[in-house]
Amino acid sequence: MTRSIPYSAAPWRRHAATTPVLAACFAFLLLAAATAHAGATEASSRYDRERAACMHGSSNQDRATCLKEAGAALDESRHGGLSSPGTDELARNRLARCAAHEGADREACMQRMQAPSSTTGSSQSGGMLREATRPDKAQ
Repeated sequence: MTRSIPYSAAPWRRHAATTPVLAACFAFLLLAAATAHAGATEASSRYDRERAACMHGSSNQDRATCLKEAGAALDESRHGGLSSPGTDELARNRLARCAAHEGADREACMQRMQAPSSTTGSSQSGGMLREATRPDKAQ
């Protein structure tokens, strides 16, 4: 005599509905681990570049300060607190410099920041000079 097992009593069928959910969770965990590893690799590469600049003397700091800052940046990036500013944030910062001026000077500053005719200098040399050429209105 054969005995049939009811569907609800078969243990391998009882959990069949949870298998896709578990697979999705596992895939999510793998993706999260891969993303964390990629972020750690990027942070480590950035640290290596910054450290090389410190050792070469091409940074704008003395070696001890430069190495300390590079290490602090690596530690902060490992904790997720370090990010690169986007182009929108950089543009806002450029225009915020013009807030110190008033009237026509502010308008001229904003023109220089948005579309300079020429840009010279660097932060390492002490600053950037942005020049905008415009016709003189008073004739």
